[in-house]
Amino acid sequence: MAQKETPTELFKRALAQSTRALAEAEELEITFGAEGPRLSQGRIVLPHPPRNLSDAEAERLRGQADGLALKLAYHDDAKHAAMRPEGDRARALYDAAEDMRVQALGGNAMKGVEGNLTAALIEKCEKRGFARMEDRQTAPLADALGLIVRERLTGLPTPEVAKGVVDLWRDEIEAKAGKALDKLTGLVDDQRLFALAARDLIRDLELGDELGGEPTEDDSTPPDEPPPPEPPQDDGAQEEGQDQTMMEAETGESDSDLNESTEPVEMDMESDPDEDADTAEDGERPMRPRQRDDSNDPNLHYKAFTRAHDEVIMAETLCDPEELARLRSYLDQQLKPLQSVVGRLANRLQRLLLAKQNRTWTFDLEEGLLDTARLTRVVIDPTAPLSFKEEEDTDFKDTVVTLLLDNSGSMRGRPIMVAALCADILARTLERCGVKVEILGFTTRAWKGGMAKEDWLKAGRPTHPGRLNDLRHVIYKSADAPWRRARRNLGLMMREGLLKENIDGEALMWAHERLIGRPEQRRILMVISDGAPVDDSTLSANPGNYLEKHLRQVIQWIETRSPVELIAIGIGHDVTRWYRRAVTIVDAEQLGGVMTEKLAELFDDNASAPPAAYDMRAMRKAVRA
Repeated sequence: MAQKETPTELFKRALAQSTRALAEAEELEITFGAEGPRLSQGRIVLPHPPRNLSDAEAERLRGQADGLALKLAYHDDAKHAAMRPEGDRARALYDAAEDMRVQALGGNAMKGVEGNLTAALIEKCEKRGFARMEDRQTAPLADALGLIVRERLTGLPTPEVAKGVVDLWRDEIEAKAGKALDKLTGLVDDQRLFALAARDLIRDLELGDELGGEPTEDDSTPPDEPPPPEPPQDDGAQEEGQDQTMMEAETGESDSDLNESTEPVEMDMESDPDEDADTAEDGERPMRPRQRDDSNDPNLHYKAFTRAHDEVIMAETLCDPEELARLRSYLDQQLKPLQSVVGRLANRLQRLLLAKQNRTWTFDLEEGLLDTARLTRVVIDPTAPLSFKEEEDTDFKDTVVTLLLDNSGSMRGRPIMVAALCADILARTLERCGVKVEILGFTTRAWKGGMAKEDWLKAGRPTHPGRLNDLRHVIYKSADAPWRRARRNLGLMMREGLLKENIDGEALMWAHERLIGRPEQRRILMVISDGAPVDDSTLSANPGNYLEKHLRQVIQWIETRSPVELIAIGIGHDVTRWYRRAVTIVDAEQLGGVMTEKLAELFDDNASAPPAAYDMRAMRKAVRA
């Protein structure tokens, strides 16, 4: 007799079928995992529905699935890329408009889809903290534009949680680009014409210098519109344009980026507000214009020859489940003697964290909860007033910790095994204390240069090419994934051939960007490495300190201008000369104790605080290299 499906399984099956129908792809693969929702290589990954699925939660999940399905049905990657601007702010606006075009096509045709998309949008805005954004420095221009475009294309009002963000930018957008917005409404069915109108909108918002070269296709010019002039291009401008593309706003990711990205969809609307420095409110220090010669930008003198071959990938996709289970078993066997030692240290950290979350009581109040321990007063003196008590709120901040592990070849053997075990145990420990943990790794896809170097050779070996290897950033455990689902992934570090070269500066920026997108009040980044950044192909074509200099600039920028608290642990390598808060250990066996000790120091109330003030616009500008 066939086993009866649970309500959750029925919902999954119905959601998968409706998603395939909306995407018009009968063979579309749809899976459920902790890293959903995302679109990856023609495969849709959706979040696991909760066991007790409410109507609101079901509508939100359907909205996430509908958004990805509509993108498959109505979005052409080639057309989008052909007209995508070069500058990061312009890209963010361009992508936000296209996202709303795709959603409008589905929502206008089907009211059920419209409701689902609205529910997903509201949840996205809530997670991003739109209700707490009170000025343009924190309210993203691309998000505001996307919501205004949504109003024009669908006639739907902006959700209440996002009205504040839209109101901060509405007057300026309407005044400068109102006519361009009106043009968009009649071009929803044609992606190419819509993209051209979006470029006009970006030009009206005074970001035309970030558009780059204009499309040359004869059939791409909308009717009754003269072709825009071709701006002059020289080698210097092209190099500057390439340098500008190093920053990628969260709505500025192309579909190829989404295929490799593992962040939930709520990240795809982040961008930088374009605000005149002279319009700051009274009493506030005016923000400096966003210029390429900003000395605070850690990527000002750093670039990659190409990012086309970089990847951000989930650990489980790098090998099959059977091999991953075998590698995890091998890791457990090798580190069994060390597990108890690190486990005791982790328990000590857990007791410290739980102690800080203990609530306290105020007694002898005139109102509150009745204090039963003091009822004896009534027996002794019936005329005495009753005593009440009240529980005080804890000041323990909502916290997320990222462990960024060096996956270079020099970590092979005992160091990488110890690092994997310590990360595993700390993730379990902090999860029990309500602290979310993300475990990331960084390496390259090849030794001595990969496809990037081949592209450089084909281009004739231009001088000062920048980074010449393909990055591989691995997500072993995302912050929202429970430890039990990500446990096997750490075994991947034992796989032969994974560990190659290390480019620390870009890895730090990547991990930092993921933290900045988190809603937690406190964000901690712990880096574990055993050496300076090394990539033979990059260093052979650039100055010998090219990677090290970039790492120093990134560290200084995070430590002085970011709310993220940065710690570094060097294994056999002195990192104290780079990081302000760092420790160097000689033996890998010391790692567990040092990790727990450093985290304990951070959670100590007397620990030094991160920078109190920071430039959010400059921070968001620099994190997206």
